Amino acid sequence: MIKIIVKILIFISLVFSCKDQQKNMEKTVLEKKSAKVELVNSNGKFELLVDKESFYIKGAGLEFGNISAVAEHHGNSFRTWRTENGQKSGREVLDQAYENGLMVTMGIEVARERHGFDYNDETAVAKQLERIKQEVLALKDHPALLIWAIGNELNLRYTNPKVWDAVNDISKMIHKIDPNHLTTTTLAGVPKREVKLIKERSSDLDLLCFQVYGDLVKLPKLIKQCEWEGAYIVTEWGATGHWEVPKTNWGAPIEENSTIKAANYLKRYQYGIQQDTNQCIGSYVFLWGNKQERTPTWYGLFLEDGSKTESVDVMHYLWNGEWPINRAPQIQSFYLNNKTAYENVNLKANEPYVANLQIQDIENDELEYKWEILFEATNVSDGGDFEQKPASEKIEIITVDNGVLNFKAPNKKGVYRLFIYVYDEGKNAATANIPFKVI
Repeated sequence: MIKIIVKILIFISLVFSCKDQQKNMEKTVLEKKSAKVELVNSNGKFELLVDKESFYIKGAGLEFGNISAVAEHHGNSFRTWRTENGQKSGREVLDQAYENGLMVTMGIEVARERHGFDYNDETAVAKQLERIKQEVLALKDHPALLIWAIGNELNLRYTNPKVWDAVNDISKMIHKIDPNHLTTTTLAGVPKREVKLIKERSSDLDLLCFQVYGDLVKLPKLIKQCEWEGAYIVTEWGATGHWEVPKTNWGAPIEENSTIKAANYLKRYQYGIQQDTNQCIGSYVFLWGNKQERTPTWYGLFLEDGSKTESVDVMHYLWNGEWPINRAPQIQSFYLNNKTAYENVNLKANEPYVANLQIQDIENDELEYKWEILFEATNVSDGGDFEQKPASEKIEIITVDNGVLNFKAPNKKGVYRLFIYVYDEGKNAATANIPFKVI
């Protein structure tokens, strides 16, 4: 009985200790003053300053991702898409950033024309402005706040240029109530027409943000072509976009495997972002987490279970100048019925087939293999809008031996993808998939 009472008292003590630590953390954040963020231009070379100290953004885009992991890999910032993400409040996100020594480019949700918003509706525009004002007032003095990002890809499938008037009004409002932070907006691609419109209609913005994927290696050239002379951030970059890759003859986009992606991350950063030392003040890699967008593995640097892919190794190298101690497995080849994903794999229902994976691990870790079949995604969107992960199909395995799977094709006609996941002992993973059609 005494032992039980002692255990209860210890438990109560731990609970109150955790609460006290949380209160102390909140008190420390409240006592810390807002950072003064400035953008200076010295003969066309831009520099971001935080409390008079130079700050080059080594960042990641995350909504629900692992904030502490950004700090562990020595990134210094992350961006969001909205102040309230449905899981954590903006203040909770900023508190966690502060706890990890990170600064935040805080996204502000701005209605999109492609979702039905009418920028000719002055009442709706004014209501949106007031809503955003309250969001800014609630967070503007937080010490982890870096930049306000007004909207995301508002140029995607739009026609009404009045959206840029609204962006300008939001920027003016922010500067009036929050003189310590910069304002920007993000664009899909590097569009010359929209840059011109923003110069004319959104001149209150401090800088611009561009979101570029396969074309990132051309970024310095694209910036010159669109005639943007100011500072900019690359707020999304990463895997080759699903709109940029080859497709099967039934229209399925072909996803690059995790090793090819990692090589592209490295090349695109070095030839795109690092090349511009005058106007580019940093970037946010996409996505420091995981999401379903065409597939559940396409854009995330992490798998659904939190395992790190090889692209995390690349970001560690780019942010630190050296590779992590334990690196992810690397894919050398992947075949289904002796064909790659680019060769239109057709299988007969309920017939046996073989998938082969060749892989290496630098540290020669013991590897674990996992196979999965998913239906091809049909509920697809654009601009990163929500997609439902496709249903899985049970694999009828005949034999399986590490990288060799002998299985029967699904017994129903349709389009599918065969996924392979390979895990090492350090919570790193490699992944690839092949679209196939059952006839």
